[in-house]
Amino acid sequence: MEDTVVRRASEAVPGFADLSADAKDATSKEHQMGFLQALKLYPKAVGWSILLSTAVIMEGYDVVLLSSFYALPQFNKKYGVLAPDGTYTVPAPWKSGLSNGALCGEILGLFINGIVSEKFGYRKTMITSLAMMIAFIFIPFFSHNIQTLLVGEILCGIPWGVFQTLTTAYASEVCPVALRAYLCTYVNLCWVIGQFIASGVLRGILSRPDQWAYRIPFAIQWLWPLPILIGCIFAPESPWWLVRHGRTEDAKKALLRLTTRNDPTFNVDATISMMTHTDAIEKQISAGTSYLDCFRGVDLRRTEIACMVWMVQTLCGSTFMGYSTYFYQQAGLATAASFDLSMAQYALGMIGTVASWFLMHRAGRRTLYLYGSCVLFGLLLIIGLTAIAPSSNQPSRWAIGSMLLLFTFIYDFTVGPVCYSLVAEMSSTRLKAKTIVLARNFYNIGGIVVNVLTTYQLTPKPTGWGWSAKSAFFWAGSCALCIVWIFFRLPEPKGRTYAEMDVLFERGVPARKFRDTKLDIFRGDHLAPVTEVDSSSEKEAEKGSAAYVEKTEL
Repeated sequence: MEDTVVRRASEAVPGFADLSADAKDATSKEHQMGFLQALKLYPKAVGWSILLSTAVIMEGYDVVLLSSFYALPQFNKKYGVLAPDGTYTVPAPWKSGLSNGALCGEILGLFINGIVSEKFGYRKTMITSLAMMIAFIFIPFFSHNIQTLLVGEILCGIPWGVFQTLTTAYASEVCPVALRAYLCTYVNLCWVIGQFIASGVLRGILSRPDQWAYRIPFAIQWLWPLPILIGCIFAPESPWWLVRHGRTEDAKKALLRLTTRNDPTFNVDATISMMTHTDAIEKQISAGTSYLDCFRGVDLRRTEIACMVWMVQTLCGSTFMGYSTYFYQQAGLATAASFDLSMAQYALGMIGTVASWFLMHRAGRRTLYLYGSCVLFGLLLIIGLTAIAPSSNQPSRWAIGSMLLLFTFIYDFTVGPVCYSLVAEMSSTRLKAKTIVLARNFYNIGGIVVNVLTTYQLTPKPTGWGWSAKSAFFWAGSCALCIVWIFFRLPEPKGRTYAEMDVLFERGVPARKFRDTKLDIFRGDHLAPVTEVDSSSEKEAEKGSAAYVEKTEL
């Protein structure tokens, strides 16, 4: 942070010196706070964050629901056409339309959320979206043709778009640094839980010969919105949002509702000062809060990283997981066996997400993202090579299914959950909602392209390309490109406060040096690279001299 930025902030904010002193104390406490201590101090924040994030279960549920319906004979008979072999199937263009219809609705919902949540707050936006969700579910439930079903998917996508980003932003703002990664990645766990529930429901109704085989799964979506909506009525607003709108006293009240009063060392005024200090600095670095401001100055780099981090999720081959049941059948497995494998797949996904929590605070986000993508690349190659065997070779079909199970575990151990933490930590607090919206929309637009490609890849000829599992080679190539980007562009936010991230980006620190750069954000000459202490005094002196030169050049 340049001295001119600090000077402008001190001129704009009365009592900036005292504010900085309190903010420094709060920042120091955040760095010293361990996981258990943070959990004891912020138990209510954890509870409220979990409640709001549970809404994401609905989207994860529907993603698997719709793609798995393509393997359900009752659904195909209702909405499909008669194929030459005497069976019913939904044509590839309509499959793409249904899958992408929800994504189009989500894109609209995301942009609305970026504007509305910043103006009216996270809580009110969430309540309104949940009410819309309850109303929109009626359309797919009562749809009698594929056109009405498409309209229902588009409209349901609007509140889903809100849930995708609002829950992540809220989780990142109501908790301290020590809990941020866990609560943000819990959003991914909710996504996987939704997928698991959908697979279980579909497996349970597989034997039903009537229309309720697909109407019951639609109706189950009414179970989530109402209890979450009631909880949101009593939920506190994000104190960061209140600070950004100059409502300091309300921010204190919200923070007290998020914390326990059993910790005598906790200073609510100092924590609010830290938020106000960060907001004041960010105003000097980037004064605006519009979508255009996400592409100006320092924030352009932050937006690029957030967008690409989420795009990696869809380009690393994860598309196979959404089409797992359909994919298993196209690979030659029976319908019942396909649904059984899907349930096992998403159970492994839940285990992987929880397991990532134990490694994330040690290895860091960048490390998990990089090495996880490398493993996924290897698994995609194995799946593609195995698919070269003729379709009559049953062992190869089961080998593909087994590799996909392992793929799901690795994905939900690394790329899946870590993405949510990275996206929430890359943006400034003033542009957080809009940056996450842009990133998720970038992901959704990419998802539309990926869905079209995957649909044609997995659909048999003549309506599709008939690639089946050989399409893994294609996604291995896109995954390799993602690995290159991660290595050169993705920084490590582990253990950094929002103000420290502002400083690192403002000074243009290279991505690979984020982790090893020492900061003192309350000094004008704060930025200096970490130097390892050597037992040799001569080497230590040389390193110290080099550090001084690098520091002064910055």
